[in-house]
Amino acid sequence: MIARMSDQQQAAELSDPEDRKLVTLARSARARNGVAEGAAVRDETGRTYVAGTVALESLRLSALQTAVAMAVASGAKSLEAAAVVTEAEAASDADRAAVRDLGGPAVPVITAAPDGSIRAQVVAG
Repeated sequence: MIARMSDQQQAAELSDPEDRKLVTLARSARARNGVAEGAAVRDETGRTYVAGTVALESLRLSALQTAVAMAVASGAKSLEAAAVVTEAEAASDADRAAVRDLGGPAVPVITAAPDGSIRAQVVAG
């Protein structure tokens, strides 16, 4: 179930500096590359991976799928958290599945608007 967070819940979620960092990195990737979405994930060691949407004729990946792929390619064994900055209200099923495949069903997936405001936080599972 995807639920919209109250202002109080949003403020509480943003108080975690590591989660705020993921949203900031995702916003930066989106803005810097001029892509539809930016995403960032944090692995089990605290390393972060940042990516934007890949929209090639022969390859299409969301920003979150790309960030997960970068983590896997770099040797990550699991994920602690993920964030995506998008116009969408919540992370897609495919995005949550990619996070779940690497990190498991309990990994939080934060969706933020382009201005950084939190729209939703769900678990990958």
